[in-house]
Order: sequence, then structure tokens, then C-alpha cells
Amino acid sequence: MADDLDELLDEVESKFCKAGVLRAEGAGDSSKGGHPEGAERNRSSNSIVKNSKEDDDIEDLIEDIFHNVSFDEKLVKPRAHASDQSAVSASIQINSKKCCPVYLGGSKAPHGIGTNLSQRTCDHLRCTACDFSVAIHDDYQWDISCDYLFFRNNMPEFSRLQEKMIKKKGTRAYACQCSWRSIQELTDLATDQHLRWVCGKHAE
Repeated sequence: MADDLDELLDEVESKFCKAGVLRAEGAGDSSKGGHPEGAERNRSSNSIVKNSKEDDDIEDLIEDIFHNVSFDEKLVKPRAHASDQSAVSASIQINSKKCCPVYLGGSKAPHGIGTNLSQRTCDHLRCTACDFSVAIHDDYQWDISCDYLFFRNNMPEFSRLQEKMIKKKGTRAYACQCSWRSIQELTDLATDQHLRWVCGKHAE
């Protein structure tokens, strides 16, 4: 009887101990990569996490680019209204230091940079034909006997030109080496097609 009980205990012990050892070994193998399906699941989950992080980084970079883009407001200039165009034109003319249009006038008209708003007579005239500066003499007019050879030989000496200058208050005598005029009223130079005079640019 005692022998039978001992054999039964040995049989139970051997069965349960072997099962415990097998489970322990199975757990150890799975932790060491013994189950390939579990390892693949781990690798795939790691790759998904990695890819999601990379996507997040790319989206952050794109947002930073869009937020940091700034447009230069100087490139967009508002159009001037029709009522302001004359003022803008006058401002451009003054900044350029050249008359536009170019005015001639009598001795009572002020000198300066001529514009549509400020009708001043130009005192920096130059002839594009003879390349001489235009001489201006207030309160004088040219004698009708003046001719091309007279100015060709006597410009720009005032003492020699004075031989054919007549005193006349309110008049200006203009002359280069090839052309001459006596002006009393304000006149736009563009109306005289024979004169080759231009504004030679005013000093600052």
C-alpha cells in the first residue's frame, strides 16, 4: 500500500514539474525572440511609430515655412488717384532737377525749375545744335539787325553783344551761338519748333 502511494506521488510530481519547466522554457524563448510572429509584430509597431514621428516632423517644417514667409510691402505700390496724378508728376519733376515743361519768359517771371504747377522760366538752357549755354539778359531785347554771324562771332561776350541790345523793361533777351529770341510773356519752349534749346539740369 505504501509502495503504491509513493509511485502515485512520483508520477504526479514528474508530470507537474515537467509541465512547469516547459512553460518556463517557453516564456524564456519568447523573450529571446523564440516566437518570430511576436518579434515581427514588435518590429512593425516600431516602424509605424517611427514613420508617424517623421510625418509629424515634416508637417512641422511645412508649417514653419508658411508662417515665416513674409511679403515685401514695398513691392506693392498703390495706384495714385486721378486727382493726385498732377501732384505726383510735379514731385517727380522736382526730384529730377529738370524743367518739364521748359518755359521762357520776360524779366518779371521768376527763374527756377518749371513744372505744370510752378511755371518758372528755365535759367539753365543749353542748345543741342551749337552746344552752347543760352545767355539770358533781363530788360533787354535784340535789335532786328541781328543775324547768325553776329552771334557766331560774339557769343558769349556781353560787351560785344551789347552793340545790338536795346533796353526794354520787362523783356528778356535769350541767345546761343545759332539762335536768339526776345521774350516778354511766359512761353512754353515746345511751341517754338525752330529752337533746339533744352533744360540743362538744375544744380541741387
